[in-house]
Amino acid sequence: MKTNTVKLSAKALLSFTFCLMCVMASAQQKQFTLDELLGGGDSYWKLRPENIYTSWWGNIALKTTPEGAYDLNTGKEILTVEQVNKYLGEKVAFSGHNFKFPVSEEPVVMVSKGLRRVMLDFHTGRTLMDITLPAGAANSDFNTTSRQTAYTIGGNLYILTADSDTLAVSQDGGTDGSEDIVYGQSVHRDEFGINGGTFWSPDGKLLAYYRMDQSMVSNYPQVDIKSHWSETSGTSRCAGTYSCHYPMAGERSHVVKVGVFNTVTKENVWLDLVGEKDDYHTNISWAPDNSSIYIFELNRDQNHMRLIQYDAQTGKLMRTVLEEKNDKYVEPLHPLAFLPWDCNKAVMQSQRDGYNHLYLLDLNKGNLTQITKGKWVVQQFVGFNTIAHRLVYRSNEADPRTSCLYSVKVSGGKPTLIGAKEGVCYQAQLSKNGAMVISAYTAPDVPRSINLLSTTTGKGKNLLTAADTWKEQGYTVPTFKSGSIKADDGITDLYYRMVLPADFDENKKYPTIVYVYGGPHAHLVDASWHWSSRGWETYMAQKGYIVFVLDNRGSEWRGRNFEQATFRQLGTAECRDQRKGIDFLTSKPYVDKDRIGVHGWSFGGFMTTNLMLTYPDIFKVGVAGGPVIDWNYYEVMYGERYMDTPQQNPEGYKNSNLRLRAGNLKGRLQIIIGYNDPVCVPQHTLSFIRACIDAGTQCDFFVYPGGAHNMYGQDAVHLHERITQYFEDYLK
Repeated sequence: MKTNTVKLSAKALLSFTFCLMCVMASAQQKQFTLDELLGGGDSYWKLRPENIYTSWWGNIALKTTPEGAYDLNTGKEILTVEQVNKYLGEKVAFSGHNFKFPVSEEPVVMVSKGLRRVMLDFHTGRTLMDITLPAGAANSDFNTTSRQTAYTIGGNLYILTADSDTLAVSQDGGTDGSEDIVYGQSVHRDEFGINGGTFWSPDGKLLAYYRMDQSMVSNYPQVDIKSHWSETSGTSRCAGTYSCHYPMAGERSHVVKVGVFNTVTKENVWLDLVGEKDDYHTNISWAPDNSSIYIFELNRDQNHMRLIQYDAQTGKLMRTVLEEKNDKYVEPLHPLAFLPWDCNKAVMQSQRDGYNHLYLLDLNKGNLTQITKGKWVVQQFVGFNTIAHRLVYRSNEADPRTSCLYSVKVSGGKPTLIGAKEGVCYQAQLSKNGAMVISAYTAPDVPRSINLLSTTTGKGKNLLTAADTWKEQGYTVPTFKSGSIKADDGITDLYYRMVLPADFDENKKYPTIVYVYGGPHAHLVDASWHWSSRGWETYMAQKGYIVFVLDNRGSEWRGRNFEQATFRQLGTAECRDQRKGIDFLTSKPYVDKDRIGVHGWSFGGFMTTNLMLTYPDIFKVGVAGGPVIDWNYYEVMYGERYMDTPQQNPEGYKNSNLRLRAGNLKGRLQIIIGYNDPVCVPQHTLSFIRACIDAGTQCDFFVYPGGAHNMYGQDAVHLHERITQYFEDYLK
């Protein structure tokens, strides 16, 4: 047999070798799994950017490791777990990350082990406090000054002293699962900035707390599928039931009182709260001299707010400091922050000029002086520089997608930028005197940067800039882009994120998924790493989809008019803005207009279903998670703020009721819920399924037994596998 021999020139051989190397390199590119991309996945943490853990010991910056705490500037060892173990005479099941240094630059550390709390002098080894909270204790709130801990068991509130004495603040709270009366816990369903139910005075001797009476609120029935049957007892195999108090819009709400417990006299005093029983009482703050309490009180219509001062000893009303009204709603979200150098003045946040800004409140005169100004919002008040008398805050004044650190004089003036002007500062830790800050920062191409900075000059040094672990470990990474389009009003800028497959070819046509939230107090697009893209978006881009995300009017941090554009008509302006996003997408030759899907959760589930019904010829496939279907079924505090009551706004409730449009459904829609969701209760989805049956349309349904409003851990991985498969089956 004759053999043909091909001779290659040196140039051809080099070209062939290079091509072979490229093919081999391409073959070595790793593909992501959901387990690696989602927080509940077992492999998620291996791809997280490098990090260091920091804290302050007074004005000394610390780096903490599993072994202990070290001076960030000198590297000097401050305290190790080995030392703590030696002092306690036992092995302690925690790492140095959990060290707390509660007393400024004094050798005092607080450590925890389960329900046990130990405070040590780590120079002498002397135990300053050693307490153990009882089994079932929750909502613990420790005061450094008095070393007393408030906590709840069931619906009652207790205090454990530094000497391990137990003080019962209440006795009539719910027990055995009853939540009719609840003490010391968050009220008003965590709205208005509320995230706890106890408030220590500065000296730690007085405890203000909430008491919530829910006995008049309707009970929503939930099913417990855990079997009550056993072979030994022979009791029923039937699932059990339990109820959660759920005040739906326009119905009776719970009644809140504020008490003050004196740990010295062991006596309670109730504040003589003004207004109606169903008013909201929020953002409780103590006067620096422990004598009085300030509360932002809001009427149920949420359009009239009063800042009121009460005498902490008698509970009597002292005065109304100021008031604020709005035709739509007022939304107090932050307590007063008293100037450390002048207890008669405090920093207050308000949207009264249309954007959330800082104001200086003279408590004696009730006067407000605006400190920050501009068509941008203060996103967080971080604290005080007590040396230079400056305020430190985060804002988006550089760009609506950013969140950068600034400081400004209390008298106002030009702010000083602290650190980078681009990106998002997601954590800011101030020193005791506020002269320095440890800033954790990210940008579209910066996974993480941690810096030690002066709050006066804005300058400092870099402690860590993390590498891109995705690229370092050889993964195929999509392209992340951001830009802006005009809202439906033709004037307002809306910002989007687009995720494109790694091998994107603009000459091809791609199926496209719109990921949506669109509701108040949230945004999806900002200038953090990958433009804040979620892991699931990367996964879908890897599978050949384009993912598009748009923050419509009604979302956060764009000013009052932007947020209130949806007032009394939730879902209308939002859908119109999302339609503008679709127009933008379909103007691109690479977007297949016949393969457009949509997915979102909670308000995003409402938007997903709404978009499927409003534009049935555009959206082929949708996956709606935990959706609101009918705002009549949603809670009082949130629902009435944006929609008023059903009695006041029947037309708005009718227009946003998706059950009434179930007959419009054409594409494939899957609804997924947690079976025991206490936020968007299952009645929403069940009523929509019934409406589809009556209208002769079809929707698919999946449920997570025992699941709440969101899925966590491996349930989250399973959830996104299901969402992915639905688009693979019906969109691709």
